[in-house]
Amino acid sequence: MVVKKLGDDGIALDFEVGDEAVEIINVQASYFSPLPCPLLVFSPTTEGSYPVLLFFHGFMLKPNWYKSLLLHISSHGYIVIAPQFSPMALQCQEVKNAKKIAEWLSQNSLDSVLPEKVLPDLLKVAVSGHSSGGNTAFALALAYESYSKATTKEQEEQPPLKISGILGIDPVSGSSSSCLFSSPNILQYIPYSFDQSIPVAVIGTGLSNKRAYGMCPPAASNGVSHAEFFNESKPPCYYFMAKDYGHADMLDDKMANLMSIIMKSGKESKDTLRRTIGGLFVAFLKAYLEGQADDLINIVESPEIRAPIALDPVIYVEE
Repeated sequence: MVVKKLGDDGIALDFEVGDEAVEIINVQASYFSPLPCPLLVFSPTTEGSYPVLLFFHGFMLKPNWYKSLLLHISSHGYIVIAPQFSPMALQCQEVKNAKKIAEWLSQNSLDSVLPEKVLPDLLKVAVSGHSSGGNTAFALALAYESYSKATTKEQEEQPPLKISGILGIDPVSGSSSSCLFSSPNILQYIPYSFDQSIPVAVIGTGLSNKRAYGMCPPAASNGVSHAEFFNESKPPCYYFMAKDYGHADMLDDKMANLMSIIMKSGKESKDTLRRTIGGLFVAFLKAYLEGQADDLINIVESPEIRAPIALDPVIYVEE
């Protein structure tokens, strides 16, 4: 049987909503809970075992403002866990809380909140985030890379969760390279300096370094944003630039429109951007969590045909 991978217009089906029905589950944290904060979980409802994606929101944002994007990803057969960090938390505290959530996940605690007969496959886990949440995702993954190289005694003190991929949407580490409030500042400004052996995908937006109305500062300044994260990633790594869109354009429409008051925003359809980012996530996860790389390869080789929007540049650095 031949599985259809392209729509009639030649665009990869990863960019369309998948076939899985998705349930959205609110998981509350309490004084007696090991969870440091509430979670928004997107889960397929069909019986089975599914790969897991951790998604960290941007500064002062909320996970339910990414609902359309995360529903798209989950509908292709992924369990998405989106923590709600405190708006008062510093970046270093967010990373600590991310580690606690990873530890909670490694103890099979997620099973109890999922739909009946749905299980997480903890051998297939990726981390991701938008804006400062992208920085959190990289910091968490790099910490686990250090864990995998630690001594046996050191490993006993850390949670044994295997992370197999990192995805960043317009990742940002502070407002500038001299920012004092971006701890942990993982950027070193040295090519391939991240101590990571797992694949990376970075999705940037072309307007994120522009001022809104000539007054508001850029949401993602040059030197601390997507290009630098990609530059410091070891291969295999991918870079996709949504050149006609802004830093918050992947949020649900109401919030994207609100954010356009203070951030430079694109004029094209925000839904098409969400479909594009969702499809890139799906293609990457299929390639590196499930060993099905055809879609990702086709998108990289022919983005002008396979993707719904202009992606320029698209860069792939092989191992």
